[in-house]
Amino acid sequence: MTDAISRDEIRAALGRTTYDRFLVYVMGPYKSFNLNYVLSEEELAAIDIEDLPGPIRKLFAARDEVDDALALLRRVQGSLRADPGVNAFLAVDVDLSTDEVDAATQSLAFAEASNATVFVLPFLGHNFGVGEEAGSILERLSETHGDRIVFVHEATVTSEMIRAARARWDLRVETYDTEAELRKRIRLFVADVMNRELHGDLGRLD
Repeated sequence: MTDAISRDEIRAALGRTTYDRFLVYVMGPYKSFNLNYVLSEEELAAIDIEDLPGPIRKLFAARDEVDDALALLRRVQGSLRADPGVNAFLAVDVDLSTDEVDAATQSLAFAEASNATVFVLPFLGHNFGVGEEAGSILERLSETHGDRIVFVHEATVTSEMIRAARARWDLRVETYDTEAELRKRIRLFVADVMNRELHGDLGRLD
């Protein structure tokens, strides 16, 4: 089924960039973590946010900002399309019906067709489904695409899945504290993959 999604079909769904044949699949949560997932309104009302430690206070204070995660992915995508000018995209940018190809199969196909795949895991991200998709992609593509995949997680995020993936597949993992640092780390990773395709040990996908 993944063979039905080609690089040319992905490119046709995206706008032009300086290096529009260099595809970068950007993955991550589309929603921020909302405390209503785990606490009732009565429990939330009973908590004094100012008494909480820093990272937990941040989670509680941003409990209504459910669109922040997708906005972050869009900013990362936009920065990559501007510099170094690669064709970065999110899954929702490619107009494929999940009735035809389920979301997990789409993600696998997008990662397989891309020159680089970036998993972004912010502290406020609702990451449950992302972890499952990432595990599925690594299980299938780690041998052929392992050098093209990176996880970049906010420093306050801890994940057994990330630790296990690093041990099992020798996954490249980066951390960040600020969005500027996140963008820099991803840009450097993408530039490294581009250079390795041009001058090093990675074959070109076209």
